[in-house]
Amino acid sequence: MITYIYWLISFALAVGVLYLFGRADNWKVALSGAALVLFVSWLTYYFHFQQVFVKRYGGVMSISVPEGQHHIAATWKDDNLWIENYDPKTNTCHFREYSKGNLLQGKVIIKNCNPLLPNTLSQPAP
Repeated sequence: MITYIYWLISFALAVGVLYLFGRADNWKVALSGAALVLFVSWLTYYFHFQQVFVKRYGGVMSISVPEGQHHIAATWKDDNLWIENYDPKTNTCHFREYSKGNLLQGKVIIKNCNPLLPNTLSQPAP
């Protein structure tokens, strides 16, 4: 919901710029100004507000699990999302950080990780 409000305000600002400069028959400046407002709105959303909206206000965000991996967990550290996936081909767990704008992405690889295998110690012997 908060994302829709953000974009509604952004488009309203762009239309306001079009109206103010277009009314003075300065359409070149009006179109450039509206495009600038929308571009700056997109930049600020992508590089700052997207994860803030998702974590704090219930926004929406989509992340795909890489082909051949299984999703295990997701957690927030400050405003950055950490995703844990398991790759059965290499028997490794991958922790990946999704930061604001995906500029600083951390990655941790745990080798010989078997999170999806059943615990053989708890099963009775035949």
